[in-house]
Amino acid sequence: MYGIINKAIQELVIANFGKEKWETIIDKSGIDVDFFISNEPYDDDITFKLAIAVSEEMNMSIEEVLIVFGEWWIMKTTQDKYRGLMESGGSTLKEFILNLPNFHNRIMLMYPKLSPPEFKITDINEESLNLHYLSNRDGFQEFVRGLLQGLSKMFKTNIDIILIQSRNDGYSHEIFKIIWL
Repeated sequence: MYGIINKAIQELVIANFGKEKWETIIDKSGIDVDFFISNEPYDDDITFKLAIAVSEEMNMSIEEVLIVFGEWWIMKTTQDKYRGLMESGGSTLKEFILNLPNFHNRIMLMYPKLSPPEFKITDINEESLNLHYLSNRDGFQEFVRGLLQGLSKMFKTNIDIILIQSRNDGYSHEIFKIIWL
């Protein structure tokens, strides 16, 4: 993960709970990093340690932490730092999701060491589609759910997200059914 991810977790905690809570979370995580550099890669383990520490400190499940962080990423981080990139993804939620398979190609121009997930879209119709999430990273499916929830807020579109397939159940990747309400 790039430092921008870990910095966003830090910003989320500080904005909602203060700098002291962030210091407690850093101590709890056991991470020996004074600050994160946005465009530097960090081991995924650091991100998971932060999420686990937030989970423990805030009395939330790790899944809840990842969902909240996914929403924050869309509603705050991307709006502050990547507004133009986000706007180029589409003018509606459906259009944006249909463009996801190509989205990380543009991001890789900014972060060349990125190991992005892959998205595929199937079963497209007027009221729903299936989003396939393929990644070499385990444990981020609820972050993706949070991203989708954040996108639904950004585009002011009500959706229902149903996980219809998961690596936790022995499949090769996750599939989310996204239904427009």
